[in-house]
Formats: sequence, structure tokens, C-alpha cells
Amino acid sequence: MKKIKTFIKDLYVIEPQVFNDDRGYFMESFKNNWFKSEFPEIEFVQDNESKSDYGVLRGLHFQIPPYSQTKLVRVICGEVLDVVVDLRKNSNSYGKYFSIKLSDKNKKQLLVPKGFAHGFIVLSNSAVFSYKVDNVYSKEHDSGVLCNDEDLNINWLIEKKSILISKKDQSLKPFNKLISPF
Repeated sequence: MKKIKTFIKDLYVIEPQVFNDDRGYFMESFKNNWFKSEFPEIEFVQDNESKSDYGVLRGLHFQIPPYSQTKLVRVICGEVLDVVVDLRKNSNSYGKYFSIKLSDKNKKQLLVPKGFAHGFIVLSNSAVFSYKVDNVYSKEHDSGVLCNDEDLNINWLIEKKSILISKKDQSLKPFNKLISPF
């Protein structure tokens, strides 16, 4: 596995080694001893998976402490634009976002530390999205930022009329109204 820094401190792209042949491919999508050597503070406790169709936008979500989560995200089938926003008040990149295409073709993963809002939009006909988390879900600590916030100005790569957002996500606060707990 290869750990690649992004322009945001503590945010990494993870590229597994993929072995292709005429039968298909093989890869280690997660290797505990490698992760422990690179990120000793992270211990994943749960795996989650979702399936969504083209234009579905999920996010931008986070959990407030003490239930904040580090996530390792990847796409098993299809393609998404994955987006994170830095909510860490003392960070040089506070309020900035990072986006990356994750797909079943490129096999890239994104390690999203605590202190970030996370979301994705499906660019293919459908996508199966998988993520590991280091803390359990807590409804009382669930929060987020409005995904189409004008201040963040995220380019979701799809026409607005084709984007499907849940009522819950449409009701999230804009970034300038957020009091960050990080």
C-alpha cells in the first residue's frame, strides 16, 4: 500500500497494490499491520456500505465529539466524487475542501481524519461505497454542513437538476452558521 499526502494536513490518499491478470485482479484493500505502522492511533471498529444511483449526493456529514470518526472510504463498484471539508478551527486549511474521484477502476481510498465533514456524489449509473470507521454511529452526535453551500462552492461535477439530496441533508446548516466542535 502507498500513502500519499494531500494539500490538507492529515488527509491521505491510500493506493493499494493491485495485481491484474487475464482472470481479473487481486488486492489487499485493508491490511491491519500496515495501517498500525502508518497510523498507530487509528483502530477501526465497524465497516459500512451503501449503494446509490447516479446523482445521489450523500453529505456533508460528521459526528461531534466524543463520537467523531476517522473514516477509510473506497468504492467497490462504480465511481463517485468524494469530498471532505476541513472543520478544524486551528488548521491552515479550515473551510477548504478536497475532492477526489474514487472508483472500482482506480481502487484509490481516502483516509478522512476526525474533524472533517464528508460526502460523495455518484458519477456512474450506480455505486457501492464502503467505509471503515473508528467509532460507532450516534444519532445524538450526528451533524453536517450543507452540501451546496455557496461559501464552500464545491464543484460536484453534475448539473444541479440531476442531483438527488435527502431532506435531512438539505436541512443542514451552511458553513458560515456552523460552530465547529473541532
